[in-house]
Amino acid sequence: MSASVSSASASDSIEISVLVPVMNEAGNIVPLIDEICAVFNGRRFEIIYIDDASTDDTAAELFALLDTVPQLRVLRHAIRSGQSAAIWSGLWQARGRLIGVLDGDGQNVPADFPALEAALLKNGDSPAMAAGIRQRRNDSQTRLWASRAAKWIRASLLSDTHPDSGCGIKILPRSLFLQLPFFNHMHRFMPSLVRRHGGTVIGVPVAHRPRQIGNSKYRIMDRLIVGISDVLGVIWLLRRAPAKGAVTELDQPRRPAKKKSPRASSKKGPRQ
Repeated sequence: MSASVSSASASDSIEISVLVPVMNEAGNIVPLIDEICAVFNGRRFEIIYIDDASTDDTAAELFALLDTVPQLRVLRHAIRSGQSAAIWSGLWQARGRLIGVLDGDGQNVPADFPALEAALLKNGDSPAMAAGIRQRRNDSQTRLWASRAAKWIRASLLSDTHPDSGCGIKILPRSLFLQLPFFNHMHRFMPSLVRRHGGTVIGVPVAHRPRQIGNSKYRIMDRLIVGISDVLGVIWLLRRAPAKGAVTELDQPRRPAKKKSPRASSKKGPRQ
């Protein structure tokens, strides 16, 4: 059973919401939640798991943790809707100023979140996203080849210079995330979408572990074929991006109202 962390009071604001989309990830639930709680212990945070209509024991494992992990919230899709839809469902329910995202298969390492957050905060108030760059991928050669092909396509057609757009771990302000257009598979194009809205993408080296339990939910050829239509759609979006840049409000200093002198404001009495 996962160790609990003292919950923040209802009046405290949430600093960061960690979104974890899952589908048939039984066995990976408890270890990953333990790691997230350890990373953010002492912080005001929440963990939102979005179960995309799992058919294994994922929902049961999450339900069992609700009593012992006060920061945990669980959303469940009635029908399978995809990873982007799961992330979007969690985003609209999130209460944190910052949004952290990571895959629920255990390959992303929650201990990388502090480095991502530090890189984001160094950027100040400018819109930005800190995104992971996996230093050593623990995937099959076929998946690595497919990833290189997708990277070349994104760089060639979308001018996506981020070296690892497929990495699942990232942090960005909730206010920026809500501005991004939503569509199926949009999570694969977040660097391009952030830049579309005038934001900066900050690459941060992160670890990547081999999957310990279960199997990948994606078939290589299906991802490549669907990805072609996705790229065409993103090209359409980028060409129609707003070009307003930063928006500031003009605020002219207001002059203080003149005070009336007591003599001028006083009423004259009746003549003697």
